Amino acid sequence: MLYRKLGNTNLQVSAIGMGTWNIGNQWGQIDEATALSTVRSAFDNGVNIFDTAESYGIPAGLSEERLGKALHGIRDQVHVVTKIGRWGRRSGQTVPMTTVDMVRLCTHASLHRLKTDYIDVMLCHEGKIEDPSVYLEGFERLKAEGTIRAYGISTDRLDVLKRFNVNHTCSVVEVDYSLLSRNPEKEFLPYCQAHGIGVLARGPLHKGLLSGKYSSQTVFTDTVRSEWYDSDRTRAKLERKLAKVEQLKTALQPGSEMVTAALRYVISHPVSPVAIPGAKSPEQAQANAATGNICLSSAERERLVRLTKLPVAA
Repeated sequence: MLYRKLGNTNLQVSAIGMGTWNIGNQWGQIDEATALSTVRSAFDNGVNIFDTAESYGIPAGLSEERLGKALHGIRDQVHVVTKIGRWGRRSGQTVPMTTVDMVRLCTHASLHRLKTDYIDVMLCHEGKIEDPSVYLEGFERLKAEGTIRAYGISTDRLDVLKRFNVNHTCSVVEVDYSLLSRNPEKEFLPYCQAHGIGVLARGPLHKGLLSGKYSSQTVFTDTVRSEWYDSDRTRAKLERKLAKVEQLKTALQPGSEMVTAALRYVISHPVSPVAIPGAKSPEQAQANAATGNICLSSAERERLVRLTKLPVAA
């Protein structure tokens, strides 16, 4: 496994982390024993950074709870990233993040679920926030208390990231980045590189599409990917992405070969992102971790980009 410094933090983290959204039943049912063994498998194979959020899981918070149990006895050997700002959104009654005390309240609740007394990286989970001042003040207070070590935001928008970094205190950002989602390469990632902001790449397998195991005949029934069928626009977008995957299949075998290429593409960007794919089994966690030992050359990355370019219609 390759390890790298996460932005301007003092954290040395594995190039491949593990996202824990998948172990909370939103991607289909997973029993607790399997969830815990999946986390431990990632750790046993070199992963030392785990990403979660207060809102992940059915019921909400389940992913944090399971991660906390899985890390019993090894908490001091890993780095935990979690996010606040979306509690109760699915059930229709959100926590109003309007005061510093609410920021502290949600952080303390995460600490309880995670069974820890500190969080390595706390992220704001409001990706379109206009005024982040409450979070910035709250996070600074929590950092002074020693409750959190570093902080940042999960967003795909550069203007939001810049507002969150107004005081040059944003240490980490989480962004949707993959072979099928390359927009961050234009301005977002260069900004992070210029300002020493560590990058966590969520969706590095684009919710599984880059495994090559799915086609236009696949019907996703989990609560996350079923949203792709909500409108004609989202269906059309899915079809375009699946067409790009078919292009990749002309050069790469579906399964481990495509997964390896996709994850290595992400971690090989000059900003040194940490890819945080999810996993629902110990075997999947082990396979993901195994991809983190090598970076691709610029030429290899460019080849993958060319393979995802669809032919222009006549």
